[in-house]
Amino acid sequence: MNIILCGFMGSGKTTVGMELAKIMGRKFIDTDEMIEREQGIAIKAIFTVHGEDYFRDLEFKCCKSISDMKNCVVSTGGGALTFQRNVDALKQNGRIVFLDADFDVICERIGNSKTRPLFQDREKAKSLYDERKSKYLSAADYVIDGNMSARKTALEIADIFR
Repeated sequence: MNIILCGFMGSGKTTVGMELAKIMGRKFIDTDEMIEREQGIAIKAIFTVHGEDYFRDLEFKCCKSISDMKNCVVSTGGGALTFQRNVDALKQNGRIVFLDADFDVICERIGNSKTRPLFQDREKAKSLYDERKSKYLSAADYVIDGNMSARKTALEIADIFR
């Protein structure tokens, strides 16, 4: 069974996921990296050139292919699990863990990152955070405090799945 991490950007999905994979001796997969590798371009460019619907279809294909894999730790894109089809695909062979980090903590982690276009406007980012949180909660099999260090968070998740 796969361990699927979801949460808002900056909640620590990738950092915690890599740590968790090390602790548990599992393969680590980042859905955004998987899509970028397959497409040969950055996600930002996919959005710009092809639009969000095209990206979301790629994301769905990615989720379906992950559901065929075993014993992986998967970091999903911030919007992936706001779509029920992705949740359904990933739950076929996985359990979803929501890294519930406070918006203020996320802002501290992201800082003034230029690689996060959605964070150029903090009010819009907060609105998106509020909108997505209920979707993460309904998708999740487990909710973990995402405000802790990556190591502590990974150890707590590992305890659940041992």
